[in-house]
Amino acid sequence: MDANPEIASRIEGRLERLGLSAEEADRQAGLPVGTVSAILRLSGRLPRGNALRRLAAALDVSEEFILGLEPGDLIPADMLEDAQTELGLLAPDEEALLRHYRRLDVPTRAAVVQLVSRAAGPEPETEAREQGRRSRVRNRKR
Repeated sequence: MDANPEIASRIEGRLERLGLSAEEADRQAGLPVGTVSAILRLSGRLPRGNALRRLAAALDVSEEFILGLEPGDLIPADMLEDAQTELGLLAPDEEALLRHYRRLDVPTRAAVVQLVSRAAGPEPETEAREQGRRSRVRNRKR
């Protein structure tokens, strides 16, 4: 979601009330430097997901307040999702798969998850889980 004058005004008001600079808000929220300044200039996009939550916490308000929602309104789903591709966490094929998956209805998603789970086979046991299993077996033998 792009910043708009109402959102920028609410953020600016909170910065003034808290005596914070835009750079301090970026730092406290763990945002890239210049994020809040760009929002105030109406040239930046609002952070989403955890970044939006951290910005709200830094400003000591709710996400709903930042977005200008009425009490009881739901936050738009796209604002709750973390932008993983911006963090470089997904390979291009994973990103394409996730983008298509999100367009599916719930029953189809469930079927796809079941299909992929069967195709991938059982999850490999982690070393810690395997050690825990061995420990339980040893304790039973005692």
